[in-house]
Amino acid sequence: MNCLKGKKYILLCIIVAWLNPAKAQVYQAVKEIAARRTPWLASSLTFSSIPAQDGKDVFELSTENNKVKIAASNANAAAEGLGWYLKYYCKRSLSHLGDNLEPVKTLPQIAGKVKVVSPYPYRYALNYCTISYSMSFYKWKDWERELDWMALNGVNLILAPVGMEAVWQNTLKKIGYSDEETKAFIPGPAFDAWWLMGNLEGWGGPVSQTLINQQVKLEQQIIKRMKDLKIEPVMQGFYGMVPTSLKNKMKVTVADQGKWAGGFTRPDFLVPTDPAFEKIADIYYAEMKKLYGAGLQFFGGDPFHEGGNSKGVDVGAAATAIQKRMQQHFPGSTWVLQGWQSNPSAALLSGLDKKKTLVIELFGENTNNWEKRKAYDGTPFVWSNVSNFGEKNGLYGKLQRFSDEVNRAKSSAYGQFLAGVGIIPEGINNNPVAYDLMLELGWHRDLVKVNDWIKGYQDYRYGKSNTKLNEAWQLLLETAYSSPEIYQEGPSESIFCARPGMAIKTVSSWGTRKRNYDPERFAEAVKLFVAAGADFKSVETYQTDKIDFVRQVLANKGDITYQKMISAIAAKDAVVFKKESARFEELILQQDSLLSASKYFSLNRWLQQSIDFGKTPEDKANALKNAKTQITYWGPDNNPKTDLRDYAHKEWAGLLKSLYLSRWQAFTADQLAKINGEQHESPDYFAMELAWTQKPDLYELKPLTAGQLDQLIEQILK
Repeated sequence: MNCLKGKKYILLCIIVAWLNPAKAQVYQAVKEIAARRTPWLASSLTFSSIPAQDGKDVFELSTENNKVKIAASNANAAAEGLGWYLKYYCKRSLSHLGDNLEPVKTLPQIAGKVKVVSPYPYRYALNYCTISYSMSFYKWKDWERELDWMALNGVNLILAPVGMEAVWQNTLKKIGYSDEETKAFIPGPAFDAWWLMGNLEGWGGPVSQTLINQQVKLEQQIIKRMKDLKIEPVMQGFYGMVPTSLKNKMKVTVADQGKWAGGFTRPDFLVPTDPAFEKIADIYYAEMKKLYGAGLQFFGGDPFHEGGNSKGVDVGAAATAIQKRMQQHFPGSTWVLQGWQSNPSAALLSGLDKKKTLVIELFGENTNNWEKRKAYDGTPFVWSNVSNFGEKNGLYGKLQRFSDEVNRAKSSAYGQFLAGVGIIPEGINNNPVAYDLMLELGWHRDLVKVNDWIKGYQDYRYGKSNTKLNEAWQLLLETAYSSPEIYQEGPSESIFCARPGMAIKTVSSWGTRKRNYDPERFAEAVKLFVAAGADFKSVETYQTDKIDFVRQVLANKGDITYQKMISAIAAKDAVVFKKESARFEELILQQDSLLSASKYFSLNRWLQQSIDFGKTPEDKANALKNAKTQITYWGPDNNPKTDLRDYAHKEWAGLLKSLYLSRWQAFTADQLAKINGEQHESPDYFAMELAWTQKPDLYELKPLTAGQLDQLIEQILK
């Protein structure tokens, strides 16, 4: 009898839950974010479900009896609601460069009910390059934090092609590849992005089976958490990329893709009309399902990325065939393409079912391809910006342009195709203001005026604001974060990080040293920011930004001293050159000392992460070599003229006082010898870089005391 009553009770609960999803759907994964990041708030949260508004994600916030009530249309909207309450009521936030998550004394109350609706189906995040420049050595704890941040910012579509090594290993094994042949195709952990984009193969490898298995487990954890948070992963589709060795093993028709940057040989493109295409695609997708499930709905992969060779290929027919195999294995799925340079071509788009295609307009801060190309010939697109290339240090972000262009696209004749907004940085550990603003635009219907928005940002970034901080940020918006109509690929680069030379215009091949703002006005902004510091001594976010802003001031000073050095060389004035060179080296050492005060600007952090990533001695050693190579000569190691060297340079403590200082000291000695008419062998900078990557040093931090740091900052800002 009791058993029968128990069964009836369970049945009643099921019926009630079905009739009243508000009580049944409690968004447990979002509660767990609160428990991890803000345990002081977690017990005061209640969640409930409400219908989407006209098919759009929505959340509502209210307070009652000292409880914070979050009603939302799904887990992702609920997480954004939690993030909104934290930011705009508690004045708290999570970020890549520090957290401001201290408990609030009294939970803020909300007057009435706050309702926010996203105008877009997609809030997108990540570039292929982010997976390697920022996340090469991420383990689960790192990805868990990343997903928490993404969810709190309402991201619901994330590029996540981790663990593709095993998909390819299993695929190639089934077409006759040996283990050794397969591993010759798979790159090292710091170079996955360019393999997936069809730019190179094998570089940085070989990887071990332990690492391949490790990445499978990691991707399974990522996908599960994404599902819990109503975030869709963008996986890697089969788009025709195959090893260059395939044509030697099978009779296949391939288009040789030639060389990519640095002299790397690209993987071949298997022409989809070849019978082997369907065979390999079918194996690839079957292996994908075995490892990561049949419910995947978004796939990336760009034929002929950054050039490539489509000669002799019917591109439209190839696109049709690629999408057909994708649809056969994952019905209703969407092919996600990168709107970058001339890709995707009109020919490729002509062969697609555009309702099952999504173009990510990458470079919105500089281009308007969505407009020039008529919404990519009527294809749904996401407006986004890169902002950072190679995860280089530098303050940058055309903030008002972000808002203006999204609003303009939405109001244009192509507004019906604007499917969302997104962030596509090549590296994400920089400029938190740029990513926060861009993602929040995914929840605004009207134009956002950044001068007003920034006031709320200051409050939640630092916990509060004051007059000096307000003045500082308004000046920052007029200088480093202004929106000049000037083409610029990422932040202005630091001369300290450059391979020495006489007329250095860029540190990396596609960067710029030009400051598209007044450095003196910027320095005034930083002085105001630092002067506000008495109120923020224990606030990590303020202290991190302070160091970053002062770093930029010192880098700007370096430009002036460098020019004096070059002028002295032209005048053959050894005395002045010695003086200015000594000053330049002093500035580098000052920068190193300044940055040693923060783990976020530390070479050791990156290198230690690579060591921790590997599980075997061999994997640890290879990961460390990958980490050092990526941020220096990049590759390959047999091409001293590679245009990829210093592409991912870092203005970091440890790197400045070792490699960068050594290069400049060698330059000084060489130029002094030339001024004095002495015989001297010119420095081989490439050899210096190669040797540096082979050293085992981890460059542990030796930070300044608080007093020493304050004294150094005062000296820099004089």
